[in-house]
Amino acid sequence: MPLYDDKTIKMLESKANIIRRHVIKMTFTAQSGHPGGSLSYADILSALYFQVMNHRPVDPQWEDRDRLVLSKGHAAPAYYAALAESGYIPVDELLSLRKLGSNLQGHPCRQKTPGVEMSTGSLGQGLSVANGMALAAKLDRRPCRIYCLCGDGEMEEGQNWEAAMLASHYKLDNITAFIDRNMMQIDGPTENVMSLEPLADKWRAFGWNVLEINGHDMRQILEACDKASQVKGKPTMIIAHTIKGKGVSFMEGAVAFHGKAPNPDEYRIALKELGESS
Repeated sequence: MPLYDDKTIKMLESKANIIRRHVIKMTFTAQSGHPGGSLSYADILSALYFQVMNHRPVDPQWEDRDRLVLSKGHAAPAYYAALAESGYIPVDELLSLRKLGSNLQGHPCRQKTPGVEMSTGSLGQGLSVANGMALAAKLDRRPCRIYCLCGDGEMEEGQNWEAAMLASHYKLDNITAFIDRNMMQIDGPTENVMSLEPLADKWRAFGWNVLEINGHDMRQILEACDKASQVKGKPTMIIAHTIKGKGVSFMEGAVAFHGKAPNPDEYRIALKELGESS
């Protein structure tokens, strides 16, 4: 397993913070969007796009690229920010989020945005598509890995468990999936809406290799991805324990900011807390 030096960790943490600042700016400018769940998985995005994934922003359709499916498509602001910082789209295009005619719609659209692998938004469908990509890669003998980012609230969708069975049955060890386990969904705490626990045991029962990590610890994210890449004969689910709204004090753990943009005062406070004064 590779050892990651402090310089790499700090670079990735810095990228995650930049992604978070973009999320605040984008949702404030649009006065719409989903900041809470975007902020919670920014660290995972940073690790994937700037260290883990094998991809070429100058050639988005490169056949051997690793692929990312954002199953929790409503958390598109962070996804777009990662794509922009990677070089797929211009950074100054980010502020067009949700505007009429923009390439950056409220949910990712494969036909509009370079780097987007799957049009998502209907929760529960992403893992099924990731399975198809992973199976195709095996049939074509391509080296690419498929990553899928799921929300914990969307685990209430039955299609996920059908996909879980299929991935295990076909031994899709080229899939690494994440659950952004921030414990919150639009209607409140997940355990009040529809209890998911024991979540790790459920995935193990479906034949998956399961890892549990602190989803804000960059070293743990990287090490989990490395472990997943070495597993043979099983797909891997990484349950990343996170905080909804991570990085902005008044958004952390606040259900209200699942789908609410900051007002002007909140905007200034959020950017200051994320290290930007204006």
